[in-house]
Amino acid sequence: MPVTSAPAPAVTPPPDAAGPSVLHRTGAFCARHPMWVIAAWLLLMAAAMLGRNAVGATYSDEVSLPGSHTQTGADLLEGSDPALADPNGKVVFHVDSGKVSGHGDALTDSLGRLSDLPHVADVSAPVTSTDGATTYVTLSFDEDIKSLGHTYVDRLDEATEPARNADVRVGYGGDLNTIAREPANDRAAEAIGVVTAAVALLVAFGSVAAALLPLATALVSVLAGLGVVGIVAGSLTLATSAPTLAAMIGLGVGIDYALFLTTRFRQDVMDGYDTESAVGRTTASSGRAVLVAAVTVAVALLSLYACGLSMIGRLGLAATLAVAVTALAALTLVPAALGLVGRRIDTLKVRRRPVAETSGDDDGWHRYAGMIARHPWRFLVAGLAVVALCATPLFSMRLGHIDDGADPAGSPTRNAYDWIADADGPGFGPGANGTFTVVVDLTGATLPTDRIADDLADALKGTEGVAGATAPRPTQDGRLLVTTVTPTTGPQTAETGGLFETLTDHTLPATLKDTGTTAYLTGSTTGQLEFRDTVTERLPLIIGIVLVCAFLLLMVVFRSLVVPLKAVLLNLLTTGASYGVLVAVFQWGWGDGLLGMSGPVPIESYVPMMMFAIVFGLSMDYEIFLLSRIAEEWHTSHDNRRAVGKGLSLTGRVITCAALIMTAVFLSFAGSPTVVVKMLALGLAISVILDATLVRLVLVPALMFLLGRGNWWLPRWLDRLLPRLRV
Repeated sequence: MPVTSAPAPAVTPPPDAAGPSVLHRTGAFCARHPMWVIAAWLLLMAAAMLGRNAVGATYSDEVSLPGSHTQTGADLLEGSDPALADPNGKVVFHVDSGKVSGHGDALTDSLGRLSDLPHVADVSAPVTSTDGATTYVTLSFDEDIKSLGHTYVDRLDEATEPARNADVRVGYGGDLNTIAREPANDRAAEAIGVVTAAVALLVAFGSVAAALLPLATALVSVLAGLGVVGIVAGSLTLATSAPTLAAMIGLGVGIDYALFLTTRFRQDVMDGYDTESAVGRTTASSGRAVLVAAVTVAVALLSLYACGLSMIGRLGLAATLAVAVTALAALTLVPAALGLVGRRIDTLKVRRRPVAETSGDDDGWHRYAGMIARHPWRFLVAGLAVVALCATPLFSMRLGHIDDGADPAGSPTRNAYDWIADADGPGFGPGANGTFTVVVDLTGATLPTDRIADDLADALKGTEGVAGATAPRPTQDGRLLVTTVTPTTGPQTAETGGLFETLTDHTLPATLKDTGTTAYLTGSTTGQLEFRDTVTERLPLIIGIVLVCAFLLLMVVFRSLVVPLKAVLLNLLTTGASYGVLVAVFQWGWGDGLLGMSGPVPIESYVPMMMFAIVFGLSMDYEIFLLSRIAEEWHTSHDNRRAVGKGLSLTGRVITCAALIMTAVFLSFAGSPTVVVKMLALGLAISVILDATLVRLVLVPALMFLLGRGNWWLPRWLDRLLPRLRV
């Protein structure tokens, strides 16, 4: 029978010998005092946003790798000749026809103005391409370039105005890209996500009131969460993408949590419970599932700290703060809103059949569950085949750093990158956008410096993949030998990564053997490659921590060894499939034009680690919501087939709707101008839709039907040791 929202006689809840739980009492209290709770949340949201503005949040993607080639080389330069360690960037001048030297007066005027800019410590001599069409100078700064802010670009534009007026084009490269890029503005993506979610909720719930309630509560919690993230960023520097990530995760889980609570409340109202009892029951049942799901997400995200990279750990912290605030809102603000709306939840209906839990044994979801129960092997094999197909590209994944070559065509940073890469001559070519600085520590040298310099120059010249190298020169104090190596390929290519390994593992150690010296590679390109290697090395640790924590939590909650093992294995499949899609889209370039990309790029080195934590946490949401309803029926009937069928019937429609809404929210962020945000958005969207449909609605029931009573196996001795935690 179709679900109807017609009012039913009030039902008195059955007596509970143990008395109502804390969550039940919390929900009932919020339902009795909705205006006070809502007012408190609005005040909290306003205070958090004002606090964020007051503390002056700081964001930076700077990564420290103590003991690495990059850090050691930089420290040696700083101690020997601080000027060599100064932050620097390139200002590139280009003419489409003729030569830059034909505009000599304008160029000279611009260079003079650049040298007079505040914080500019030095302007190098111009380096000109063979055809004379491109010239660049290197600006050294007396403080970190990022600290100058994007507004400093206006000063650069003013200084180079004489050249521009003479029809010379100007671009900014090197580390100047950190301020020359247009600041990422994801407000449009956030607005699209909200509108898309509103439409999806309206279609799903079939009434304006029911659609607006999850959206409104999610927006309040997200804004409060962003305020908290901003306050934390005032004392603890977070990554630049932290607010966007927090907004994306917070909005997605906020709508999901509110959707599950609203759906359960709606069913209880249809079953005849009065408003306060329905809210209390909803908070005690679905609210507990929300709490466990939020804890699982938080554990997965905070495990990122185990990688030892503060930038990644703090990204996880920002997302965790958003999830924590959202979960708190789900347990207080949503019950208050439900108590305020009450039986008017279906006000302004746009269609007859609403989304709510159903318990009819003949509904479509029961029939679907029966079909899986009759052919579990067929569904299992078909589902695994689709997941394996999506995951296949994973085996060719190449991690790297997305350089200026992926910036929008025509932007100052992309122009500078292309002009340098396309020009001929010393100091030009693709590798000029990602050079290596070789620092040789001469402290214990047993050979003359000139001989070491000659041997080093010959060795670098004969190394495959090296386009050129400057003559090794000693620093003023004679403690170091310094040279700059230009690869034949661009900084984000696999060949440049291979050259880095060749230099550090073979060329430099072999050349300096028995000389009493040690060489280090430093510079931004080296730092990016070492960051990549560090992330790759520590990813298994993160995966292990998340798997173990999730397994233990689910074992305690569901009193089973098989259910949590199945859950973590299937979540690994989901993650692998989402990785595969990312490789196909971004690395292979399939459909990259639809995302506004100019060509294939490697997978940003920290994206897989971030995605694993987020995907695993979010996929556990659906796992817990489904399994909690299956377990509820299992502990009542001890009939595995009936439990799986009823759990699928009660949650299948809601999980599907929730997944579609979260997918729409994530996909809206794929329009972000930041490539890393595009990657995370698409990867999360794919993982959510695969997990909520193929995994939760096909693989999980098929496996549970095949395993039968074995799903709930737990040794008695272990059952006695484990703490009790109901969902």
